[in-house]
Amino acid sequence: MNWMNKLERKFGKYAIRNLMFYIMILYGVGFVILNVNPEFYYLYLSLDAREILRGQVWRIFTFLIYPPAYDILYFMIAMWLYYSLGNTLERVWGSFRFNLYFFTGVLGHILAAILIYLIFGEVFWLGTSYLNWSLFFAFAATFPEMQFLLFFIIPVKAKWLGILNGVYFIYELIVGTWAIRTAILLSVANFLLFFLGSRNMSRVNPKEIKRKTVYARQVQAAKTDEKHPRHRCAVCGRTEFDGENLEFRFCSKCEGSYEYCQEHLYTHKHVTSKEDK
Repeated sequence: MNWMNKLERKFGKYAIRNLMFYIMILYGVGFVILNVNPEFYYLYLSLDAREILRGQVWRIFTFLIYPPAYDILYFMIAMWLYYSLGNTLERVWGSFRFNLYFFTGVLGHILAAILIYLIFGEVFWLGTSYLNWSLFFAFAATFPEMQFLLFFIIPVKAKWLGILNGVYFIYELIVGTWAIRTAILLSVANFLLFFLGSRNMSRVNPKEIKRKTVYARQVQAAKTDEKHPRHRCAVCGRTEFDGENLEFRFCSKCEGSYEYCQEHLYTHKHVTSKEDK
């Protein structure tokens, strides 16, 4: 049993069900604030490490209201997309593992902002874009064959979109400043931790889930079959449940699938097609 199984056994009851629903509410609040008075967000709610260290600790929570888009059309599309991704991951992984993945990403954002300020003396503002990208990376790794309509026209598999954005992230790591590198690595550390650092994430793969589901159905079917007799005498109606020593055989002279116990195997009247008619 790996470390995630142990955590789930101990803290699984505290998981937030339907987490993305509440995140979407936060995004909705942030959308209104940023369109009505954007300065309020940046002055009092954003992930500003300098102000956090000065005592404005609420910022480690309030920065999450930053919406994925400003424009109403793109905002609605992004809301639908990220809600669908997160909700699907939660159904496949379970609420606890999805909570753990999401909030590990949040913690990575907070650590990145604080470390960049302490080490480089720079207030590196982080919204929720990296957090949303980590959701997409997780979805692409879990459902690599799922297709998206790029520009609502071009079908592209999730794995290729994930690889494309991964290449962009690698490019940023190569050419970016140390502050950018720190932000990227810590912000998507949840993906690296879950998919590269865990040996048992195959259990959340759809193929593995399907295999386990089919196996469970087969086991249940086998248990159900055990309650019904497999052999029944065509004369007396006895089954294997009527005695441990009962034996049953098919008669080669009877036309059809007629089975008899050892008492009536040689004494029964043979069934022919004419008699059936």
